[in-house]
Amino acid sequence: MNTFKQGRYSVYLTPISYLIDLSVINILALFLFFNNVNPTTYVVFVSIAWVLISITSRFYYVYRYTPEVSIFALILKQMVLFTLFVFAFFGFHHTLDIRPITVFKYVFISFTLITILKFSIYYLLQKYRTDFGGNYRNTVIIGKNKNTAILEAFFKNNPEYGYTHKKTFNLKGESNLTLNNCFEFISKENIDEIYCSISELNNKQISEIVDFADNNLKILKFLPDNKGIFTKKLKYEYYDYIPILSLRNIPLEDSVNLVIKRGFDIVFSSVVIIFILSWLTPIIAILIKLESKGPVFFKQSRNGFNYKEFDCYKFRSMTPNKDAHLHQATRGDQRVTKIGKFIRKTSIDELPQFFNVLFGDMSVVGPRPHMVSHTNMYAKRIDKFMVRHFVKPGITGLAQTSGFRGEVETDKDIIGRVKYDIFYIENWSLLLDLKIILQTARNAVRGEEKAY
Repeated sequence: MNTFKQGRYSVYLTPISYLIDLSVINILALFLFFNNVNPTTYVVFVSIAWVLISITSRFYYVYRYTPEVSIFALILKQMVLFTLFVFAFFGFHHTLDIRPITVFKYVFISFTLITILKFSIYYLLQKYRTDFGGNYRNTVIIGKNKNTAILEAFFKNNPEYGYTHKKTFNLKGESNLTLNNCFEFISKENIDEIYCSISELNNKQISEIVDFADNNLKILKFLPDNKGIFTKKLKYEYYDYIPILSLRNIPLEDSVNLVIKRGFDIVFSSVVIIFILSWLTPIIAILIKLESKGPVFFKQSRNGFNYKEFDCYKFRSMTPNKDAHLHQATRGDQRVTKIGKFIRKTSIDELPQFFNVLFGDMSVVGPRPHMVSHTNMYAKRIDKFMVRHFVKPGITGLAQTSGFRGEVETDKDIIGRVKYDIFYIENWSLLLDLKIILQTARNAVRGEEKAY
């Protein structure tokens, strides 16, 4: 049996990448920055260190479906660890008298080149798959439902990832279709990867598919029965020798991540307050006061971390009214003032919430907090809604940059928000926060349809 299938020659990319990166860090060190070090000692030490760091940080675990933000996170992690090892080397060989600034320049230039090379390979492979049809994987899906339709659309709409979808089998919808028919098609068409919907199969069928995949060297993956909207990123750990599965892994439960996020929040909110709100607030206050009587700031109780209530601040964008705490603004809402329309459209009305961030009630990025009355309502109607309160709420969030900003017109809107909020909670990183902030700024400049 020929086990070397189309698309699998990419296994050579990892050793090639190792060779390229090791060449960069060693050549730059010996010929540009550290001319007086012993070449053999340095090359051996740094090469072993690089391999060990790479294994620990999973630096070369980049797949065709890995997003760019994850690659940046890997590069940043690798750079920090590598810098520590280089300093350790010269700390041990202190007689070489290498200045810290030289080390930082060396690391910066090395990782600039490595980043360029890494992304060049990443995008060249995407171009190769799209334009020449190479480096691809043939796929089939067993089971037909909403989830499998989404996966099928992903395969068809993203040729740069290198998946060629051959067929989706509907075992429940086609009376004459059996697993053996599926297996015959898979063998005949040289299928590389099999995707199965758990909800469409019974235990006996799953066992048969597993046996077939193992015996025919096929990659087998399962789509969980997640009711269409929620991820279940299981965390696998041991209590002594007892394996335990946690429902979800939340990065912000880690104390180091909490310190990083809180530090970023303090710095970012301070910059906004000092350099933007300090001069913008008097201008907005005058404009608000000239148009309508009432306070400059609007205060509203919302639910935050661990469901705790806090006062959320905004620039007032409506005429004072008793329904402000009960009803969201709708399209053409008569309560919204002229200046209110402008500051809502540009998200300027949200800027006072940076004080909430500084006080610790909110974060720059996170699930958007809802009014208390709405939180109580959605908690009863929308499954998993309360998961959003595992982390601090944010001024902006992944849901808002993904098209779920503004008025909740139907349950579909709030379900979409919860979907993206849970993804954010389970996949938080500082780079993801930065990406969301940049996307928010771009949307504010362009204007959004539901910003009213």
